[in-house]
Amino acid sequence: MKMTTLLTALVLTASAFAADFTSLFDGKSLKGWEGRSEFWSVKDGAIVGKSTKETPVVENTFLICKAGEFGDFELRAEFKLIADNEKGYANSGIQYRSKVVKPEYCVVAGYQADMEGGKNYTGILYEEKGRGILAKRGEKVVIKDSDNPKKPEIEKTGSVGDSDAIQAALKVGDWNEYVIIAKGNRLQQFINGKQTVDVTDESSVAAKTGIIAFQLHKGEPMTVWFRNIKIKKL
Repeated sequence: MKMTTLLTALVLTASAFAADFTSLFDGKSLKGWEGRSEFWSVKDGAIVGKSTKETPVVENTFLICKAGEFGDFELRAEFKLIADNEKGYANSGIQYRSKVVKPEYCVVAGYQADMEGGKNYTGILYEEKGRGILAKRGEKVVIKDSDNPKKPEIEKTGSVGDSDAIQAALKVGDWNEYVIIAKGNRLQQFINGKQTVDVTDESSVAAKTGIIAFQLHKGEPMTVWFRNIKIKKL
């Protein structure tokens, strides 16, 4: 194949890929998003969530996408998480198939693609205000009902990668890409090209659709950044 033909093919492929996705952030404002104004802003083409000693987060709060609910989709977003404290503590996440449970403080419940300043939880699947950790990093699991709705039966059926290798691929204090694919009852998460979890949620409470939101966790001062946020319905 001639070089010009190859380049044309690559351009067309990239254009087709871009056309499949819809941007959820205009890079300039919080139009289409709702959150507490004391915490969320836009800077340098990115969404910024920031807490300080003077303006602490007293309950996990969220920036909520107002584009409607999404069921089956692929979501891509870049994130950067900074601990603005001596303890090195920072925690955030991307909510999906979620719901608003406390509008006055923009509190959300549901699936969360987790991220943190430590070395254990970035990439796990957590259910905010629900069943807690559903899959640890590197796990392939099937979730089923149990006698206790808060503690489902979680069967580990395989592995998608080594937790330490996933951690090593993270760019601490710099930009990383999160990819979330939700289709039917299967949920997959990836960071920087490495799959972090593969979950099949067969429980009766498994969410099939819901909103997307970004978390700013209560606790020590921290800053989380998001940019290049786009989604494709599947």
